[in-house]
Amino acid sequence: MHSIDRKKLRAWSLMLALAFGGMGMAAAQQPVAAPTRALPDFADLAEQVGPAVVGIRTLERARPGNAPSGNMDEDMQEFFRRFFGQPMPNPPGRQGPRPNRPQPDDEQQQSRGLGSGFILTPDGFVMTNAHVIDGADEVIVTLTDKRELKARIVGLDKRTDVAVVKIEATGLPTVRVGDVGRLRVGEWVLAIGSPFGLESSVTAGIVSAKQRDTGDYLPLIQTDVAINPGNSGGPLINMRGEVVGINSQIYSRSGGYMGISFAIPIDEAIRVSDQLRVAGRVTRGRVGVQIDQVTKDVAESIGLGKPMGAFVRSVESGSPADKAGVEAGDIITKFDGKVIDRATDLQRLVGNTKPGARATLTVFRKGASRDLNVTVAEFEPEKPIRPAAAKESDKPKSSPAAQSVGLAVSDLTEAQKKELKIKGGVKVEGVSESAARAGIREGDIIVQIGNVDVNNVREFDAALARVDKSKAIPVLLRRGELASYLVIRPARG
Repeated sequence: MHSIDRKKLRAWSLMLALAFGGMGMAAAQQPVAAPTRALPDFADLAEQVGPAVVGIRTLERARPGNAPSGNMDEDMQEFFRRFFGQPMPNPPGRQGPRPNRPQPDDEQQQSRGLGSGFILTPDGFVMTNAHVIDGADEVIVTLTDKRELKARIVGLDKRTDVAVVKIEATGLPTVRVGDVGRLRVGEWVLAIGSPFGLESSVTAGIVSAKQRDTGDYLPLIQTDVAINPGNSGGPLINMRGEVVGINSQIYSRSGGYMGISFAIPIDEAIRVSDQLRVAGRVTRGRVGVQIDQVTKDVAESIGLGKPMGAFVRSVESGSPADKAGVEAGDIITKFDGKVIDRATDLQRLVGNTKPGARATLTVFRKGASRDLNVTVAEFEPEKPIRPAAAKESDKPKSSPAAQSVGLAVSDLTEAQKKELKIKGGVKVEGVSESAARAGIREGDIIVQIGNVDVNNVREFDAALARVDKSKAIPVLLRRGELASYLVIRPARG
């Protein structure tokens, strides 16, 4: 009996071993979970596109009263010029150039700024940002093989911030242009440029959003790619090695990169560059309406259903819209059959239409839609406005800089400063056009233009001269005891 039990015990042990061994084999045969997707390798893309990316350095002739700062390098000057709209201030206690540094004469050149660009054609057409070369007396393009070539400015367009320059060379490496329509939110993208003059720097991130309306003429691509001064004008590249945008702007409260950057869609940029290469300028259409967004409350109250279209605040007398029968209070819902979701859509669609072309405006008026035929005119830059203020004997004549945005201003008296408990500012004496649309009123006290303090009319003119009037201009003002931010925007199509 004892020997039989031992035999049974051995048999049971063998059976258990086989059972557990089989379970182990079965477990080993189970499919292994897919590993987490690794980050992409950007090395091949950098080698592929890098040779077609260039550095851009701009120079300006030294003029009397325009001495160089002398105590900081050119990349920091570009940092302050691009993101603060003014030259970098001298440190406390240093009010001029360093001692023993010679002052430039009228014929000398001094560095003005840094940027990037990329080569479009083998014979030397280069695309960059308009703000990189605007105002430059000389443009120097640096290739990856260290050659430095003088560039001729073919044309620039401030409204889209696109520019084209030409260098005399052949057989140059070029970029491939991608399809922005295929670009997806969350897709990896790459930037190559010269931040702070550090040539051929590569940064990467993802597309955060498309069609981002920042108030500029074009809807922009938002990314989290690190962009800094000197990157402006460089390419945004997809994982196929194609350029999908031009790195142009950042959102920042400090002046440095804060995780949000913007690029101009390459399809729009190419359309602009083609016109610049042919004619040196960009022609745009206009119909002569002042427009605004349609709010949810308004849309529901008038029977439109959802907030869409462009609300017509006013119609310019004698304009194409006036001749077509557009009235103030209309809501333009379509332009040539294309739906207008936001007011800026109309501005862009009209702007992209060739002057002289006929188009159909669909307007919503008194609960019903109707089609109106319009002949698109050519857009002209906003002309300086002579404000209709008080009599010449009563109020000072405003400067051309102030008139260009529809303002007339005067210095504050010491009594007014004391009463308002402020150190400086200018008083608004007259308002029209852009300033009026922004909501600025007579009697307001403007204390900042484009984030620059203004203590008197002279400083107001200087600050206004530095800002790009084709883009939104932030204005900080005092109205009574309350401070407000308003935005002066360029003329709308």
